[in-house]
Amino acid sequence: MDVNNTAVIRIICGPTASGKTAAALAVAEKQTVEIVSADSRQIIRHLDIGTAKPTEQERARVPMHLIDIIEPGERYSAFRFIDDASRVIDDILGRGRTPLVVGGTGLYLRALSEGVVEIDTEDMDIRERLEREMEQIGAEKMHQRLSKIDPLEAAKVHPNNKVRVIRALEIYHLTGKCKSELMTTGAYRKSKHRLQYHCLLPERAALYEKINARVDAMITAGLLEELNQLCEKGWRNQIRRSNVLGYNELLDHLDGTLLLDEAVSTIKQNTRRYAKRQMTWFRNQTECTFYQYPQELAEALTGG
Repeated sequence: MDVNNTAVIRIICGPTASGKTAAALAVAEKQTVEIVSADSRQIIRHLDIGTAKPTEQERARVPMHLIDIIEPGERYSAFRFIDDASRVIDDILGRGRTPLVVGGTGLYLRALSEGVVEIDTEDMDIRERLEREMEQIGAEKMHQRLSKIDPLEAAKVHPNNKVRVIRALEIYHLTGKCKSELMTTGAYRKSKHRLQYHCLLPERAALYEKINARVDAMITAGLLEELNQLCEKGWRNQIRRSNVLGYNELLDHLDGTLLLDEAVSTIKQNTRRYAKRQMTWFRNQTECTFYQYPQELAEALTGG
């Protein structure tokens, strides 16, 4: 029997600032785990403070994978994440250790559990054109366009889910086939592992307080100085393309369109909005156990 196909892979997920890393480290104190990151921001090299990457001391306590694997501005897809995560998970299992997936990027987690359409080619011009059209004509009309191309997929996607609408249209333009057709022919990738979701879902008011405090701590820790140094090294345009919370707003400050206090306030507001969307997504996951506190989750995974 292949242990890689029978092992249950536990996932610690939840919105930003909910305490996922703390929970994972508490589990690591009692079990021989290795962390597989499912965070779309922490994969980017050089963007350290604003992405709340685990510290050197934390990384010394437990092996962590899929952090710092791409350059700013480099495209990284959910399809590639499944490849990378599956390879790392298999390697960890093969060495007799326990993988623990940790992250809050719903796109990556959904790809693991539901699969993602395989596309060997990528064309950023198509994606950027669709994004411009979304801004120009609005979500409703773009969803109507998807309904004509792929009515089955459109029926499953809310018009306001701009990312999924654009992705479905992008698939059609890249392949000449609609997403629902590719799914029925098996042209999609899905994790072979059995997944078990454990979600940190604090009360909203408490989470928002943590977010505000975290942003203040990032500024104190030198987030603006980090960004300035990267811009001096010629990374400004790549960082802008990466579209990472915290860095975009501070780039606006460096460009003179926002005062520093305004930029910090905007970071907090945008992060709270992002966390709200994450919380909505996680609440809609049926096969998921919810916890309010990191220690509560850790105790559930380790038996107290």
